[in-house]
Amino acid sequence: MRLARNDAFHHRTFHLLSPCFPKVLPVKLEELASKCGEWLRGSGPESDIVISSRVRLARNLAEFPFVRQASAEEKSQIAKLAFTEIQNIPQWKKLLYLPLRDMDELDRQFLVERQLMSREMADSEGDRGVVFDTSERFSIMVNEEDHLRIQVMCSGLDLMAAWERIDQIDDLLESRLTYAFHDDLGYLTACPTNVGTGVRISVMLHLPALVITREIEKVFRSLQKINVAVRGLYGEGSQFMGDFYQVSNQITLGRTETELVDAVGQVVPRIIEYERRARDFLVNESEQDLHDDVSRAYGILCTAKKISSEETLHYLSKVRMGVNLGLIRSIDVSTINKLFVHTQPAHLQKIRGQTLSVADRNIQRASYLQSHLGKNSSEDAAEAE
Repeated sequence: MRLARNDAFHHRTFHLLSPCFPKVLPVKLEELASKCGEWLRGSGPESDIVISSRVRLARNLAEFPFVRQASAEEKSQIAKLAFTEIQNIPQWKKLLYLPLRDMDELDRQFLVERQLMSREMADSEGDRGVVFDTSERFSIMVNEEDHLRIQVMCSGLDLMAAWERIDQIDDLLESRLTYAFHDDLGYLTACPTNVGTGVRISVMLHLPALVITREIEKVFRSLQKINVAVRGLYGEGSQFMGDFYQVSNQITLGRTETELVDAVGQVVPRIIEYERRARDFLVNESEQDLHDDVSRAYGILCTAKKISSEETLHYLSKVRMGVNLGLIRSIDVSTINKLFVHTQPAHLQKIRGQTLSVADRNIQRASYLQSHLGKNSSEDAAEAE
């Protein structure tokens, strides 16, 4: 990395790539749906509050215009060049490649829910695709807003590990591709806020206690004053759901990559401390109300006959806090994290193997939740008594 001077349901497949170009192995998205990426395992540092740490790099190829100015033919050339060079990197033994040009809306939504690509990329047109490893720790979007959007995700608060990994990935790519780089400005990007390092550092936090105590807006205002952005579950432009918030740096120009990592890394522990204090307040000052709130949420998830994705996120958020506070002992955080993803609309349809109307999804979602939570509800109810 260089530094600047200052309607019928059908089964889609993706392909396994290797540097030696062996036979292509088809893999169904439905098989991917039943699993979760390593970043959701809930075992990283501070994982009771921090879901994941992500570092993303924006890169463009010097010989082509930015994606929004590129013709259809140029986009095809960018995709072909990028995918060819990615396949030829010997350190990457097995990668999964998913072209998006002819992919239907359900499959694109599935990848958005999985955090493997952005909503903007899902809604765009032309030759584009996603490459990712089997653990889903790193992925590369080709022809999103920039020619390459590289990201690495880790469980919990582990920004330095994410940075070190993505730095290695970027060096491997830069050894084969000529990036658009200016000696004074740094890496050139489609969005001016990314010019310089092209780095976006973000952490996904679960902050239910700050929401309940109505302290969350105060935290937001403090973050805005120090140029830290707050976004929803799926990043820029997405809604705040399930008490999940992404915090990230807003600008990259004039700061080194490690400075940006350190800046976000210094802010997040303060937010964690605020959330822990809010949880302690609820336990010490409103314990009965807290127990009731968590128990009601758990009960609804275990017994509802139909439930929307928004309701599910809302109640799972309360249950997740209850698990971390020791109020619910029969479920682990990893299970709750998986349910956050598996109960989203596209995932639910992939898991069930059929296209579902909104009404049918709500029924199937309730059934799915009961199959994963209901068997534990009687045990927790007995403990609560």
